[in-house]
Amino acid sequence: MTASLEELEARMVEYRTAISESNRRGEKDEAKRLRDKLRAVLAEYTRVVDEGEELSEPGGLHAVEAEPPPFGGAPQSSTSVPIREQAHQALTILDAPAGPKLIAATHAAFLSEPVVTARLGSLRRDEERSFVAQPFARPYYICPALTHDRFTPVRGLLAVSTWSLEQRISGPLGPRVDFLTHAKRVGEQVARIERAGHQPTLPAWALLRRFALNIPGAYEGFGRPDATRVVEAAEAETAVHADADDATRRAAAARAREQLTDPARLLFGAARVGGVDKADSGSEN
Repeated sequence: MTASLEELEARMVEYRTAISESNRRGEKDEAKRLRDKLRAVLAEYTRVVDEGEELSEPGGLHAVEAEPPPFGGAPQSSTSVPIREQAHQALTILDAPAGPKLIAATHAAFLSEPVVTARLGSLRRDEERSFVAQPFARPYYICPALTHDRFTPVRGLLAVSTWSLEQRISGPLGPRVDFLTHAKRVGEQVARIERAGHQPTLPAWALLRRFALNIPGAYEGFGRPDATRVVEAAEAETAVHADADDATRRAAAARAREQLTDPARLLFGAARVGGVDKADSGSEN
């Protein structure tokens, strides 16, 4: 029988408390055993959330839909900011690879102008062709996240070329760690707006709330979430995964630098045919 989210959250609290006690007593083996159990509960929690809510994107990341404009207004189809700049602005806030829906929601929350997600589907291919034709002619490129084992593009996940290779690689723990990074950065952005004496937009609050709902201890379930609490809860869970995830990213990046001597492959992936990924035969979500 599948445990409820409340039961899983309670178990995570118990494990975290036990880990702290074991560390305090110097029981390293016991602390390691408990961390393994905590990771298993976290994985189950993520699975239950994915099955119970329509918040998943390609690659396992939790998507966050853009909120409709206030007063029922329809989003405009045109924008004065090029789509690649919109993607760069949103990804800079998120600080980790993200899918089109989350990019659009982040831009709507903090930068106002609507992003047409359908245009993000072809952006990565356009960026790759531009790079191949004239390498490093632009200050940055929108490129895909890469798998940690084969260095192929992760379908639907976009990154920024100026990020480190380690940051652009996604391993087994990458989707959850990146999700927590998104939550921290969105929380920090909301807190920054509040400290400046301004009121975050309704889409910003909605975006933060949807992250908070998927992080144990981040939200009590009513009212507006506390940005600082969301950041602290995300940081606490990130600490559980950090060592293993960092090790995977560093090892994968070292292998990629040895195997992929072509700069275009390091940015856009190993499985390239005529500037297009072999696996990229359909449309991206």
